Amino acid sequence: MNSTDLSVLNSAVSWLKAGHSLAIATVVQTWGSAPRPVGSWLAIREDGQVAGSVSGGCVEDDLIRRVQTEILTRDTPEMVVYGVSQQEAARFGLPCGGTLRLLVEPKPELAILEKLLESISTHQITRRTVNLLTGKSTLDTGSRNDEFVCTEQKMLTTYGPRWRLVIIGAGQLSLYTADFALASDFEVIVIDPREEYAEGLNRNDLTFIKGMPDDVLLEIGVDPHTAVVALTHDPKLDDMALMEALRSPAFYVGALGSRKNTQKRKDRLLEFDLNQEQVDRLHGPVGLYIGALTPPEIAVSILAEVIAVKYGVSIPKKN
Repeated sequence: MNSTDLSVLNSAVSWLKAGHSLAIATVVQTWGSAPRPVGSWLAIREDGQVAGSVSGGCVEDDLIRRVQTEILTRDTPEMVVYGVSQQEAARFGLPCGGTLRLLVEPKPELAILEKLLESISTHQITRRTVNLLTGKSTLDTGSRNDEFVCTEQKMLTTYGPRWRLVIIGAGQLSLYTADFALASDFEVIVIDPREEYAEGLNRNDLTFIKGMPDDVLLEIGVDPHTAVVALTHDPKLDDMALMEALRSPAFYVGALGSRKNTQKRKDRLLEFDLNQEQVDRLHGPVGLYIGALTPPEIAVSILAEVIAVKYGVSIPKKN
């Protein structure tokens, strides 16, 4: 669940506790160009106050009207579709004739939403099943491989960080990178054995593990939903971690350093038990080239490259 949708959940819980009536709309299907992905949330209060977005502003006004005048009086979820025709898509401002299908729940259960919020705050992946015939929902343990499902009888959504970023090193750049990653719906793990870098990492929103990075990577396990970024600038720490990361199914492996140092690192890695194909997976210098100079700017470039690889976007070669 990304930061925008987490704010929707927080608002919904707060409003229900305060005695408000509200409906929650979830994007369940899109066709053509759609501003918000499947699973995105919008909470609509009885007075028209909203949190979140399902279309970037295209259909919200009409949806608020429908919730206030029709949907809040009902007990079970309703499917709402926008943009069936080119004329309707143009009316609601959906780009390229896009179509949007929403499931609107008029009576979300406070106890369920509170449990969901609690599990997300402890970095748990949770699966919510909504019975479309009764409107009732249940929570179960989810996994990173869960897919969004919506049938005529039920909707299954997964909340919590399905993607994970492991950062080797706990310096200033690492903390900026962690903050941007958290805002982009990544679970963040920072690994550093150095005592002097543990200060300031007592945070609830990320996990700090004090240990040798290569050992910790083996302990936590690296899957295809994991990215590994080495930022210590210390070959004794970075290289050993990179060896394990490049052998793993991690979808992204990157390391900080100049082009010259990156080539030296690749030469060193080939001297270990790594083949050329594995070493070629290393992204270095880490990050997209955007002329970044400061730690926050470099962190932006790192997350931009990680996200591009996550979505299979072609990245220009670094000369």
